[in-house]
Amino acid sequence: MIGASRNSLALVQESMRSRSNQGDLSALSAELLAAADILASEKSLRQNLADSGQPVSARTSLIKDLFGKKVSASTSEFLSELVAARWSSGEDLVDAVELVGFQAAFVVADKAGSLDRVENELFHFSRAVQASSELQMTLTDPALSSLAKSAVVGDLLGSKVDVSTLNLSKYVAGHLRGRRVDSVLATLGNLAAAQRNQVVAEVRSVIALDTEQTRKLSAALSKLTGKDVRINVAIDPSVLGGITVTIGEEVIDGSISARLESARRTLLA
Repeated sequence: MIGASRNSLALVQESMRSRSNQGDLSALSAELLAAADILASEKSLRQNLADSGQPVSARTSLIKDLFGKKVSASTSEFLSELVAARWSSGEDLVDAVELVGFQAAFVVADKAGSLDRVENELFHFSRAVQASSELQMTLTDPALSSLAKSAVVGDLLGSKVDVSTLNLSKYVAGHLRGRRVDSVLATLGNLAAAQRNQVVAEVRSVIALDTEQTRKLSAALSKLTGKDVRINVAIDPSVLGGITVTIGEEVIDGSISARLESARRTLLA
């Protein structure tokens, strides 16, 4: 997102954070994600709701007519808040509804004390998807329905994971909208970390890091970024030695494979 949409997203995400200490929010995530699904499938509807040329009262009234009796009062209120903001496109509005739906799930998991587990499970599911070309093909197969893709993930994860992990993973599988599975799961990881004012660093190493190595690396990255850093380690034999660190769009490549490639280019030059 850029421009008005980015500013609006920041505001609604802050509004979601402010609701963390309110009552039971368990229905909010599922209802927001269901609303995102409807908006994604109805082009004219999302365009009308994102049209800043329409009075705010008209947009919020449309939301109440569509969802008022089908969702909780807090969800209806939050959807009205979303459509009252300025969005550059209907697609940005859909993305925003989806993102705050994810965020709501992490607010609930945080209050329940299961956020660490959910974040770890989402990371490991992302790694499993990256490692399986068959699973990637299944989840991006245009011949399969959204329900079928969600069912595949449901069968794969089942009772092995927290219910929040299961619900979010099933939703992602059925609502990629042309996006990469690992990209959406990475977004989920970043949102989960942001719930505790952290950022996620994905570390690729040929061997697992021990507790002390992880602590020192986290401290160094926290000093570099100015934020608390959560480390997720992925074992990757291709790095040969050393590590690569990815934080958002920033990559710190200290792997032996990168050094060998640099040396090769130097020799060729």
